[in-house]
Amino acid sequence: MALTREQIVKDIQAFIAEDRVITEEEVLKENSVDRFRKYETIHGIYTQPLPAAVVKVKDEQEVSDLLRYMNDNGINAVPRTGGSATEGGLETAVENSIVIDGSGMDEIVSIDPYDMLATVKCGVPLEVLEDKLREQGLTTGHSPQSKPLAQMGGLVATRSIGQLSTLYGGIEDMVIGLEAVFPNGEVTKIRNIPRRAAGPDIRHVIIGNEGALCYITEVTVKVFKYQPDNNRYFGYLLDDMKKGFEILREVMVQGYRPSVARLYDPEDGADHFDFSKGKCVLIFMVEGPKALAEVTGAAIEEIVSEHGPAEQVESRLIQNWFENLNWDPAKVLEERKEIKETNNIGFTTEVSGTWGVIHDIYERCIKRVREEIPHITMLGGHSSHSYMNGTNMYFVYYYDLVDIKPEEEITKYHYPINKIIVEETIKAGGSMVHHHGVGKHRTPWIKEEYGSSYYILETLKQAFDPKGIMNKGTIFPKEDK
Repeated sequence: MALTREQIVKDIQAFIAEDRVITEEEVLKENSVDRFRKYETIHGIYTQPLPAAVVKVKDEQEVSDLLRYMNDNGINAVPRTGGSATEGGLETAVENSIVIDGSGMDEIVSIDPYDMLATVKCGVPLEVLEDKLREQGLTTGHSPQSKPLAQMGGLVATRSIGQLSTLYGGIEDMVIGLEAVFPNGEVTKIRNIPRRAAGPDIRHVIIGNEGALCYITEVTVKVFKYQPDNNRYFGYLLDDMKKGFEILREVMVQGYRPSVARLYDPEDGADHFDFSKGKCVLIFMVEGPKALAEVTGAAIEEIVSEHGPAEQVESRLIQNWFENLNWDPAKVLEERKEIKETNNIGFTTEVSGTWGVIHDIYERCIKRVREEIPHITMLGGHSSHSYMNGTNMYFVYYYDLVDIKPEEEITKYHYPINKIIVEETIKAGGSMVHHHGVGKHRTPWIKEEYGSSYYILETLKQAFDPKGIMNKGTIFPKEDK
């Protein structure tokens, strides 16, 4: 027999201090969703089942005790730190869930400038860690747009990527060691070593699990020298996306590693750059040791020139834009106010593909969304993370909300757009998600995404969460164990 909300709270308060077992309705509402449902929440509407409590854990032992209790009693756990997720991964999809809030686990355990490592608890904000590192002339190299809001546990759990990824890699390239707690209460620690060949890389069971397998409590990442004096910025206006993709490919295939390599289509470019003149915008930033930055910058200029005419943009304009790109709490509040006043809202869907398919993905998705979705006011996209074998495509779309209730926005607009982009990407051979995570709103396509290799993913869930208590509906469809 299922426990009542009241009994769940009473049981947890027996081993976790009452002031950290929060049951105030407003707190429960705010913790039942993430940014995926921002239109509903702007209007004070919360359609997801409210959790029984938000529990603010202080250490890995409390996480272990809490998960063991929840596992024994079949209670859904939703791991949470910074709360900056955008794909519904933090939604409480079933009744009487417990949100496990690790934001209070905010200790920077150590910074080791000799072995170039930083170890932190899951609730350490990325920006706090970065500020501490820069005092020592170091950096994580990780700079997602959510940097002012995001915390380290969530960044690892969602397989985050930063704006400087072409040089430094995604979070999975930075993580050296991990500590995590599994639903049976088992606390596991993966040691901090640069590489091992002792079987599969088990870090990747934890990285990107989105709270569907375990709760991340501690992270060790590599750090890099911080050398901003050597940064150089390049910008170009191009006539078409295909040419831009070819330039990006050439830079990567020749082995150069700019920290930023971005290509904007005309509509997305016009939204970001007042100098775009209705053209595609290609931008690069190079950094690192002075000699390396100079060689990389000169190579980019040569590669661009070899692909025909391109109007160069002043470097200071690219630098100014880049330095004001990140979210901050004020920008988030301003966005919410604007949405409410205009009934116009924007979202994004990011995918990836090889060089051979990415332009087709771009064109097919843009064409279908324009044809099938009403009231679109802006539709464009950009590539922002490139590799030797391909790149990502980050679709950006805005639409007017016409004759609907706030809770209908998702089903009339957001779901259908997401569906088109996901379907076309998988059909072309790409991946339906590049860096925001599956959340709860791309799970209908997870088996199609993985194909025959879904067996491996499904077996991980069966092995580590056989009772299915971890973040129901995230990555794994709710009806599946």
